[in-house]
Amino acid sequence: MSKVLTASLEWIDARFPLSKMWNEHLAQYYAPKNFNFWYYFGSLALMMLILQIVTGIFLATNYKPDADLAFASVEYIMRDVDYGWLIRYMHSVGASFFFIVVYLHMFRALMYGSYKKPRELIWILGMFIYLCLMAEAFLGYLLPWGQMSYWGAQVILSIFGAIPVIGNDLAIWIRGDFVIADATLNRFFVFHVVLVPIILLALAVVHIIALHEVGSNNPDGVEIKKNKDPKTHIPVDGIPFHPYYTVKDIMGVAFFLIIFSLVIFYAPDFFGFFLEKNNFFPADPMKTPEHIEPLWYFTPFYAILRAVPDKFLGVVAMGGSIAVLFLLPWLDRSPVKSIRYKGWIFKLALLLFLVSFFGLAYLGMHPPTEIRTFFARLFSAMYFGFFILMPWYSKIDPTKPVPERVTH
Repeated sequence: MSKVLTASLEWIDARFPLSKMWNEHLAQYYAPKNFNFWYYFGSLALMMLILQIVTGIFLATNYKPDADLAFASVEYIMRDVDYGWLIRYMHSVGASFFFIVVYLHMFRALMYGSYKKPRELIWILGMFIYLCLMAEAFLGYLLPWGQMSYWGAQVILSIFGAIPVIGNDLAIWIRGDFVIADATLNRFFVFHVVLVPIILLALAVVHIIALHEVGSNNPDGVEIKKNKDPKTHIPVDGIPFHPYYTVKDIMGVAFFLIIFSLVIFYAPDFFGFFLEKNNFFPADPMKTPEHIEPLWYFTPFYAILRAVPDKFLGVVAMGGSIAVLFLLPWLDRSPVKSIRYKGWIFKLALLLFLVSFFGLAYLGMHPPTEIRTFFARLFSAMYFGFFILMPWYSKIDPTKPVPERVTH
């Protein structure tokens, strides 16, 4: 059997670089030996992407992208398809968990400076993945054809109408009709199931290739490739990703799946955060919900939109809040990468940024009032201030000496 497997592998390697890819990206890819808890979320994000694609395929086999049948087909999946309720909840809960993992992954990059040279391209690719993920979530949000799906999509699509000159034509082109109707549902289904997942998968592969080309960052921000053993040319502070980090990631995945399963089986709607109660009613164009709000992962940007009195300027502010993330590698002028060796100014700025992000997320979930609008504008200013003022405060921020080698 061993000889057969060896011969089979040699036959494949002669026609496809299977062993070469295994060695380059796992067995002989050397990662820093001081990875901590925060480095689980990259592999978890990849796992969630695969989970969403697999469950999405099963759901698509029974879903009807028809305005008259969509809601009923979701009910059919939940009630009549064997384990359809489980697959549907894995997909809907999985969307929220995907964003949780991605936000934690991005926060780790903020803490340890994983966007700084030589990893600028990795950050940019990651941001494009984030944009595609937002598009995928928005497209999938309409498909259940519930009340909040319909009216949430109505609000989001109206944003495009605020763009001068081309806004109305653009909104009609996206909808495929003058109102959200059957044509909108059909094209959103195609984009959600085919187009965006292909782009996401391609970006994820390129993101990983770019990461393995320059090497992984670490909590110290030390470049392990600069300190190699003169005989073996292996980083002295590196260890093979397999088996060390594959085993570590498997433990992280197991713990993650326990939490994921608890939510699926005991609180799939998660108190209205993952599935709103209005979405358990079929879409009714003649009945507007009392309060229209997006799902929680969009609410920080929705709060920024509402904080600006002018609709067009609100759209610009909302778009700018995402676009400014792309500029992060060139805004940070600090000579060190990791928060471990940055001073109190950066730590305070990062804390205020977190307060503003969670504050905006909370405000985006509730109807606007005078006091809420005031805080939304305050938190928006704090959010943008973190990035706009970064070239100045990161330069004057007192730093500590960075060690030559990684610490434990």
